[in-house]
Amino acid sequence: MGLLIESGESAWTTVHVQLRVIGALMLRDVRTRFFGVAVGFLIAIAWPLANILILLGINTIADRAVPFGESAALWFATGLVPYTAFNYMSRFIMLGLVLNKPLLGYPIVKPMDLLLARAVLEVLSAGLVATMMMLIYAMLDIPFLPSDPLQALAAMGASMLLGLGFGLINGVIAGLYPFWITGYALFAIIMWIASGVMIVPDSLPETARYWLSFNPALQGVEWMRSAYYDGYGSGVLDKPYMLTFAICAVFGGFVLERAMRGQILK
Repeated sequence: MGLLIESGESAWTTVHVQLRVIGALMLRDVRTRFFGVAVGFLIAIAWPLANILILLGINTIADRAVPFGESAALWFATGLVPYTAFNYMSRFIMLGLVLNKPLLGYPIVKPMDLLLARAVLEVLSAGLVATMMMLIYAMLDIPFLPSDPLQALAAMGASMLLGLGFGLINGVIAGLYPFWITGYALFAIIMWIASGVMIVPDSLPETARYWLSFNPALQGVEWMRSAYYDGYGSGVLDKPYMLTFAICAVFGGFVLERAMRGQILK
């Protein structure tokens, strides 16, 4: 019994130490991500928000017809918010390992600590971006609340989970081969084009719709929009597929990090 108690205490001590390490890494990222000051985290939040508002402004000035629904601002926001959550989560988690690799010189810091610290920050950032979008739309008297809030939250969570999986896998690859950062940037452009942010996938020919449906980021966008528009996405949306893909990506990221840890630390 004594050995079990000691073993349990030892495991808890290890977990506690790693949590403190992750917390310290998060604070370091908050202070150093932009210009070496704490206010940089606010800039990190404003950056994706600015991207969303710029795209909304361009489409408003161009006076494009609303592909679905009555509000162009709502239509584009429902696509941009989940995609941005996925994209920023995956990209900044990947960069977290590459940019902070010198910290691995400390024996207490593991590659997974760097990845998870960035992941937690990106979850907080995505939540704040969505909240600020709601406040801005409320001030502009643009309805932003979904008809099904639970599904909207689920879509946001699934998009961030997918971003976590992509970030873990690409973070390990970039930790081994830094040039992959450029490769993933090019891949992200393809993902953006195929994400359905600007189009209605159900309106496309069946062949195009079929192949686009394999893009898990598109599934996140369709899921979010289905929470706003009744009957939306019936020809493409596959929630179990997206969740399965995201969970497998996260699991694969953990396995890959553990298998490649020795190589990353070299």
